[in-house]
Amino acid sequence: MKLCIAEKPSVARDIAKVLGATTPKQGYMEGNGYCVTWTFGHLCTLKEPHDYGPQYKSWNLFLLPIIPSSFGIKLIPNKGVENQFKVIERLVEECDEVINCGDAGQEGELIQRWVLQKAKCNKPVQRLWISSLTEEAIKEGFASLKPAEDYKNLYLAGNARAIGDWLLGINATRLFTKKFGGNKAVLSIGRVQTPTLAMLVQRQKEIDAFTTEEYWELKTKYRDVIFNAAIDRLKTLERAEKGLEYLKVNPFEIVSFEIKEGKEKNPRLFDLTGLQVEANKKYGYSAENTLNYIQSLYEKKHVTYPRVDTTYLSESLYPKIGGILQKMYPYQDLIAPLLEAPIPKSKAVFDDTKVTDHHAIIPTEIPPSQNLSREEKLIYDLIAKRFIAVFYPECKISNTLVEGKVGTIPFKTSGRQILEPGWRAVYAKEPKEESTDKEKEKEEEQTIPEFIVGETGPHDPMIHQGKTTPPKPYTEATLLRAMETAGKQVEDEELREMLKNNGIGRPSTRANIIETLFKRKYIEKKRKNLIATQTGIQLIDTIEDELLKSPELTGEWESKLRKIEKGEYEANLFKEELIQMVTELTEKVVYGKGKVITLQEEEKEEVKEKKKREPAQKKELQSWEETKCPKCKEHNLIKGKTAVGCSDFKNCGFKISFEIFGKKLSDKQLMDLVLKGKSSKLKGFNTHPEGLTEGVLTLSDDFNVLLS
Repeated sequence: MKLCIAEKPSVARDIAKVLGATTPKQGYMEGNGYCVTWTFGHLCTLKEPHDYGPQYKSWNLFLLPIIPSSFGIKLIPNKGVENQFKVIERLVEECDEVINCGDAGQEGELIQRWVLQKAKCNKPVQRLWISSLTEEAIKEGFASLKPAEDYKNLYLAGNARAIGDWLLGINATRLFTKKFGGNKAVLSIGRVQTPTLAMLVQRQKEIDAFTTEEYWELKTKYRDVIFNAAIDRLKTLERAEKGLEYLKVNPFEIVSFEIKEGKEKNPRLFDLTGLQVEANKKYGYSAENTLNYIQSLYEKKHVTYPRVDTTYLSESLYPKIGGILQKMYPYQDLIAPLLEAPIPKSKAVFDDTKVTDHHAIIPTEIPPSQNLSREEKLIYDLIAKRFIAVFYPECKISNTLVEGKVGTIPFKTSGRQILEPGWRAVYAKEPKEESTDKEKEKEEEQTIPEFIVGETGPHDPMIHQGKTTPPKPYTEATLLRAMETAGKQVEDEELREMLKNNGIGRPSTRANIIETLFKRKYIEKKRKNLIATQTGIQLIDTIEDELLKSPELTGEWESKLRKIEKGEYEANLFKEELIQMVTELTEKVVYGKGKVITLQEEEKEEVKEKKKREPAQKKELQSWEETKCPKCKEHNLIKGKTAVGCSDFKNCGFKISFEIFGKKLSDKQLMDLVLKGKSSKLKGFNTHPEGLTEGVLTLSDDFNVLLS
């Protein structure tokens, strides 16, 4: 028997269907020589300090740094996790071969390896590596399984990342909390979190320290075109008025007139960060929400694997592009011109040297269904239009540059015209993005007539008064870009691509880092802007060690983790470097001066280890209308007067009554039953046929409710 282990139940069901393992069992599917089981994301985690010794239960400054001789893993303490692990453990013992069907990325590799390690697996292991969950992709993946050994470095990098985050997070958080927290709250320090906060604090300080200054500029209008004086801004109105008098008595003369035709390159395909940036700019979605929407689209098989950091496609995908475009029915008016000729095979799109584990995010051949949420439709639309746009011709533009003079004062202006829209035609019906510099945009859009060098004539000079503006606060979009380039301001796409290896965090974790900063009250949001709070500013000011807060240095660690992934750097060496850093940091802080940080909000929070978030558990109650039916998994649920049921009840038949065995259930208890397949322990049943009055409600394999 071959055992397949997927990362979540929904993916396991997709795989089981393709393999013909259609008999449902407790915690797995069986059939055709296969068993298909699943994890719920992380089943295992690194052991906590108190697991290495009871003395570490309390936070003691003088027991730091905590450095285990070897790092162990343990099951996440959760009944559902423990039960599912027992199923996996038994199946690993009984099978002949394991196929790791985890998420095809570093985190997915780590999740599965830890589970197999905990289950003491000594069976041969193969790896399924796929970029989408369509039936065709799953079949192709199983036809070309790889030995698990091929992905050993990926696991080593994931494990080194987890150990690095543990060493720094556990030690630095205890260290700063005990030294500077005044026993009022946890001061959270993290390998990626702290330099990200440092960037926000730095920007906040630049804004706070900024002094607005007035300035004056000379402009003139000649033949209905506005020209700007090509001199430094004037600091006083008196100088500007003197300049204006001078302009009034001298004619305007054209010195040079030049028209250059150019091309505007097509936008790149999306990686995860690019998609999060665009969704934040266009719709104000947070990075975390965008990740949730794209993950849902991936699981519904409409797009390819989302947690990627490349904007290129592998060359082997080229023959499939036409087929995908043909299936994108809602966009046929934009696609029709593309299909009239062979799809161009540009190096800006197809480049194997720029693709490692996965390619850029693109649509699959399965078009979007009607039951997508509004947000999912908008995210799909961004991906679909970008995918279409990369195959259109470049946009042809004309740039006009005109230089003139009035006496000895030089003037210039420029204009830009689109000659052939090319890829811009894909976005022609979309509302134009608002420019931050409306004055400049207005001047760029001027229609510039034909000028002749040497011509002169009367003109209308004027004074423009302006004010200097402070640096702009970060938004989630600009912060994600800054994390990607370790704080460097980079507009050029090619250069940004090169800097990605030294970015801080990974595409899949950056959203979570930003959310953690909100949760810790180190930052807050004002409209779209991210603002560092006093607590966040004080925390960064307290950290004297540059290593902890420097985006560049954190970017170097990230680069080393990528080298471990490629087999170019030793995982143990990375661990030793972090141990040395943590040891030096501890000595410096323990014996340094102490001060207490004033908290943004006085929180009566015990200083204790924060429990790992339990998997498959929602903190906020989602609405029934956005919850998938657990039976058909296609339609959403709706709430009626007496029950919750599938919106396609006629065909599906799924329904749960509000009252079960004489007990009225709350929305939370019903939601647990639907999402987790079971409730917490409940009391107050009075009509159970066997006389049970308390117990746990569970959904059976045929979706009936049982009490046990």
